[in-house]
Amino acid sequence: MSAGAEAELARVVRDHAGRLAASLVSLIGDFSAAEDLVADAVEAALQHWPVEDIPANPEGWLYTVARRRGLDVLRRNARYRDKLVSAAWPPPSEPDDRLRLIFTCCHPALPRTAQIALTLRVVCGLTTAQIARAFLIPESTVAQRITRAKRKIADASIPYRIPDADELGARLAEVLAVIYLLFNEAYLPTTGDHAQSRDLADDAEFLAAMLAALMPTEPEALGILALIRLHRARAAARFTTTGEIIQLPDQDRSRWDHQVIADATRLIARAAAFRKPGPYQLQAAIVAVHAEAPRWADTDWEQILLLHTMLDGLAPSPVTKLHRAVALRYVSGPQAALAVVDDLAEVLSGYHLWHATRAELLRDLGRLDEARVADTRALQLTHNPAEQSLLRQRISWA
Repeated sequence: MSAGAEAELARVVRDHAGRLAASLVSLIGDFSAAEDLVADAVEAALQHWPVEDIPANPEGWLYTVARRRGLDVLRRNARYRDKLVSAAWPPPSEPDDRLRLIFTCCHPALPRTAQIALTLRVVCGLTTAQIARAFLIPESTVAQRITRAKRKIADASIPYRIPDADELGARLAEVLAVIYLLFNEAYLPTTGDHAQSRDLADDAEFLAAMLAALMPTEPEALGILALIRLHRARAAARFTTTGEIIQLPDQDRSRWDHQVIADATRLIARAAAFRKPGPYQLQAAIVAVHAEAPRWADTDWEQILLLHTMLDGLAPSPVTKLHRAVALRYVSGPQAALAVVDDLAEVLSGYHLWHATRAELLRDLGRLDEARVADTRALQLTHNPAEQSLLRQRISWA
């Protein structure tokens, strides 16, 4: 099966599995049973479609397989059986079914690792084996996380619904965080042999696009979609053919997808019109300023520093302050930036990018021996092969 056919198969499964899961949950009223039926249907599709080709009506095919499997498995349960027997295609489905599904998978009562696994399995249609490969963890670990999550949903009677207005802010934050963490893992995996994971990036963008379509008046949903698309727009220029990182100042900007950049910038403008700024909108705006500069030398660092300052006000964290220090370097100089970075030593000494950032500032100041020590510590703390290669180069040049 060609790479293009595999990508198309993954897209079709991702597009239709979530709708099917949402329909079945609404139909039989049992999240765990519905998820099992969809998983079985997806497994069947991955076996049959590469051989028989993707059917003209893939969602109907998945639904038929799930219905047939459900009748086989649930014959002992008259309540489920009767509902499945009477079910016709297409099933009755409310427009917000998938939205309810996402919020159920990302319920704050579930551990974050379980939220991610369940979302990938149920909403994106990934198999347990695919999730395990993506995160380089045993398949049994993924299976346990999903099983425990489904048990928690049942035992705690977590409702299959969109949160009430007074709950929506916190619950939406959980959904956004899952999508953001998923994309971060795709952008620079923390483990494994690959510098970046396109499959996980596809899933993160898919989820963000779905959320933005289902909640078009939520500016942070628009913001995270813009953020992901802006980063992906320069994916072709981020790595050499051998998988080594090309840093932003050295990237060939003609290889960036400028149409995607323009579209993402319009998403940011749509979000800004609601006058409810949030962390994902601000992060997207920062990336947009970088993306709109024709050359590295044209970067508007004062604007970027202002956006980082706003971000630190809305979502203060040591990592946010570290990123602000990088912008400060280009506005007020490396000495001012180093003072901010050194103030973060106690909380970020175990974070490889703190050491790598500090090394760059020390090099700017001519403190080369200290820079080499900082880069060496950063190398010890990262497991991404592309980052490791870059740090080794810096150490050898020092």
